[in-house]
Amino acid sequence: MIAPADLAVSVAVLGGVATVFGAFISLANAKFKVYEDPRIDGVRDLLPGNDCGACGQAGCRAFAEALVKGEIAPATCTVASAGAKEDIADYLGVAAGEANKRVARLLCAGGRDVAPYKGSYHGVESCGAAAAVTGGGKACAWGCLGFADCAVACDFDAIVMSPNGLPVVDPEKCTACGDCVDACPLGLFVLMPENDHLLVQCKNLLSGEAAEAVCSVACNACGRCAADAPGLITMVGGLAVIDYDKIELENPKAVERCPTGAIVWIEGQQFPEILVPAGSEA
Repeated sequence: MIAPADLAVSVAVLGGVATVFGAFISLANAKFKVYEDPRIDGVRDLLPGNDCGACGQAGCRAFAEALVKGEIAPATCTVASAGAKEDIADYLGVAAGEANKRVARLLCAGGRDVAPYKGSYHGVESCGAAAAVTGGGKACAWGCLGFADCAVACDFDAIVMSPNGLPVVDPEKCTACGDCVDACPLGLFVLMPENDHLLVQCKNLLSGEAAEAVCSVACNACGRCAADAPGLITMVGGLAVIDYDKIELENPKAVERCPTGAIVWIEGQQFPEILVPAGSEA
């Protein structure tokens, strides 16, 4: 049995040790504490809070930190409303700035009406599952499978499926978060500036009649677009490739002689006839 005197000594020793360590921790905290600008929390509260990463930062808090440091402008947030961006700019005493809005674009125009099927797929209604098991049954191995993995992944309801089985992006709702890019097993989505008007809607690597046999709107490697827009478009592996670093050369004439319509000049929506009801003005 422990004597009362011994117990008192033990308590006193432990108390002294705790006091010493407490003081040490307090001093260490004071010495090594990293200052955090209180404006970060203020800006974070003004942001939408989607943490989508479309701004290029790892969530809204990281975006707020970059804003406070002056590394980016409020306009870089593609989700926040114009009013919210102005509120942030006023809070920080900076200009809201401008940002070239980016949107998701689909590199395929081969819906069910123009791209035949070589077989039927019966399984999980998922592009990922179909691509892993049988390729989905589509004759074009590079074409959209149409099971809407991208639309399901989009948290902003910016993607709808057309009657022909193609996903259609609404640029007004798109935040360029990249979820559709990650969801597509065939890599058919890209994020690009909305004012980049020239787009090759095909990834088919076949040429000539072989390409058109699996999709009537496929790039058939004729090379006419490259001839009409030298320096901007080159033929790589049988497919027209646009060099967007040479955007100043962007040329609407590059689409005029395409025999299949695989390369297009986009003004507004990528597939306006699908998003706008018949009889309405685009």
